[in-house]
Amino acid sequence: MEFVRRAAGETRRLGVFPGTFNPPTRAHLALARAGFAVVDEVAFVLPRVLPHKGWEGARFEDRLRLLETAIGEDPRFSIAVSEKGLFTEIARECREACGAGVELYFLCGRDAAERVVNWDYGRPGAFLEQLREFQLLVAPRKGVYEAPAPMRGRIHALPMEPEYDQLSASDVRGRIRRGEPWEHLVPEAIVGIAKEVYFDGRD
Repeated sequence: MEFVRRAAGETRRLGVFPGTFNPPTRAHLALARAGFAVVDEVAFVLPRVLPHKGWEGARFEDRLRLLETAIGEDPRFSIAVSEKGLFTEIARECREACGAGVELYFLCGRDAAERVVNWDYGRPGAFLEQLREFQLLVAPRKGVYEAPAPMRGRIHALPMEPEYDQLSASDVRGRIRRGEPWEHLVPEAIVGIAKEVYFDGRD
């Protein structure tokens, strides 16, 4: 794992927020800020390999630039690049970069939680074993996530304002394609860059 930017100070509880950030939205930032109720630092993690979807839209370098601009000067935020995309792989990279003593909490929405919990890892019970290495903080997203009973001690609800429930990066891209208003859905700081990135025919 390579940190493009690292938060200031000592971290005991690290919030790990993997995503494609295509583009970063106001919901991404709201979810990350909600995580500070539990963690000391939130690292936005952009994987080079996406296990659940293909790579399309903005280039990797553009997404990093959008992220760096979106988070501004908040000293609690970090940005990191992981070589692989499964939570267990990212957790392993975090351990190598941050040390074994840091508690890891992955931040995600309901849809992402369902995807990672139900992913075929090759054998029954594999994800439950992974939860020994990290915990999940799950925000509502078109519904509240109900964790399987054996996992409830390691998967926790992350309350968020309901205004972000429907907001998604795919909606932003769709609005751009259709010529509909979209600027209010992303951090104001990235509007200019997003116009450069998403109006040049790449998406």
